[in-house]
Amino acid sequence: MKFLPDQEVLPENYGTGMFFQKGDLKEINRSPLVKKIFHAFPEGIKGVFLGRDFITVTKDSEHSWNFLKPMVYSAVLDFYAEGLPIVEENPLVSDTTVLDTDSEIVATIKELMETRVRPSVQEDGGDIFYEGFDDTTGIVKVRLAGSCVGCPSSSVTLRNGVENMLMHYIPEVKGILDVTGLELPDADNLGDSTTSKDMKLEFRPEVVA
Repeated sequence: MKFLPDQEVLPENYGTGMFFQKGDLKEINRSPLVKKIFHAFPEGIKGVFLGRDFITVTKDSEHSWNFLKPMVYSAVLDFYAEGLPIVEENPLVSDTTVLDTDSEIVATIKELMETRVRPSVQEDGGDIFYEGFDDTTGIVKVRLAGSCVGCPSSSVTLRNGVENMLMHYIPEVKGILDVTGLELPDADNLGDSTTSKDMKLEFRPEVVA
């Protein structure tokens, strides 16, 4: 579907168009606009094309435009209200940026964290950060932030939501370790840490495109 924001989308120095595909986090992180669109509904959006004065969004066959259109429209309006650049000269490096040195397992963990876990946590005013993966123990380290810090329900959320999702899609993952407030302990030190707001992160198994 084509969206016309009635102003320049892609600056002339970037050519006539740029295409961003789901799963290519390195490229998606180059554009705050594209990142915001994918975050609007990560399960249904397959690709984003930026033209000189338009934005084209493609979706999968399982979701309706009646549902997706207002979410994408809202994301575009929010972006232009923030006054951010369309494309960064250098990719934004975050905790979930897939690096050339990352293994396939780590890259998949980061993708799930960025596209499936983080949007749900941010809806409740918090955030969750990837802190590392121990390929010997299979433990993924995460750190909570924002309104997520200080709520006893976080332990349940992390186990029933984040941990179950990662273990379902990645057999090599054996568990998660919440290192919020800790000095990044060894992954085999699995103490329960209670943090986070009353987050609602429901895990529903489905195929990741």
